[in-house]
Parts: sequence; structure tokens; C-alpha cells
Amino acid sequence: MDALTDADVLRIFEGSGALLSGHFVLTSGYHSARYFEKFNVLSQPGHVETLCRELAARLEHTRPDLVVGPTTLGVLLAYEVAKHLGTPAAYAERDASGTRVLKRGARAETGQRVLVVDDILTTGGSVRECIDLVDAAGATLCGVGLLVDRAGGEVTFPAPTVALLTLNVEKFAPDAVPDWLAAVPISRPGSTGKAP
Repeated sequence: MDALTDADVLRIFEGSGALLSGHFVLTSGYHSARYFEKFNVLSQPGHVETLCRELAARLEHTRPDLVVGPTTLGVLLAYEVAKHLGTPAAYAERDASGTRVLKRGARAETGQRVLVVDDILTTGGSVRECIDLVDAAGATLCGVGLLVDRAGGEVTFPAPTVALLTLNVEKFAPDAVPDWLAAVPISRPGSTGKAP
């Protein structure tokens, strides 16, 4: 199978109805006129396999011993990327304090090479939390894999980073939303649904 191009990845998101327009409040608190509804793509096993196979191929050179993804959808990505790389997967869940930890008997160990994968990058918060987990275990971050980098490459990490699709999607702080966007009713995507 040929390597996926940015256009191929964008087609998968658009064809799945996953690239939305409107006024969205992102998990990070920023506002945006574009939103990637990753559930529309990641609920389709064929797309998950295609995207994760490509991510694994692009990150094979990092030689991970473990692939870690943050809950919730990072679980699917970690599993599928690890499957293609022939390594175990682990899932970074929040504990009672809000810190990401590995549960269910999974561990990152001293000296182990860990690849962190996530779905849509806006500010990098979830990835950084996973990197903190890797550092706390004494393991080595060997790479970061993303389906979509909507920050246009502006967010960096201390390891090789690969995104299947890189776009510069404008985002606005809550106190800096332009009038044209403020005039559009707010949607809170994901599990929170529409704003009242």
C-alpha cells in the first residue's frame, strides 16, 4: 500500500463528516471556526487501521518498546499503532488528582523507549501529560505520533514528532474571539454537546 499523503488523510476526515465548521469551544478552552470530530473517523475500524498503519510506518524508526496513548481515543490509537509495530500498548488515564498514570497493571520502565500517540493536537496538553508520565517512570520518550496537528507545527516536543496531517487552524483565546465568530452560536463538541 502506498504512503498516505496529507490530501488522503484530509479526504478521510472530510468523507467521514469529521471536519466541521461553526463556532466551537475546544477542550483547551480556545474558540475555533473549524473542528475535527475525531469520533466520526475513529468509529470506523477501516479508517483507524489505515491511519494507524501509516503512523506506525512513519514512526518505525523510533524503535519503541511501548506505545502510550491518553484516554479516551488515544486508547484506540495506541493499540492499533502498537499492533502494527509489534509492541505492547498502554493507556494514560487520569487518577483522582487529574494526573495521567498507567493503570490496569501497565507500566513504563526505566530505560524503556516509549512512543506517545494522540489524535488531534491543538495545544499539546494531553501529549505533555503523557510525556510527564514517561519521564516520571524513568523511561525514554522516543517519538510522538499524531493524526492531525491543527497547530501548524507550532507545538513541539522533545522527540521526533510525526503528524499525518498538518494544518494551521486558527484558534482564539476566550477573551479574544473576533466579532464574526462571536456572532455564530457556540457548539461544545464531544460529550458535552451544544451550549444552551
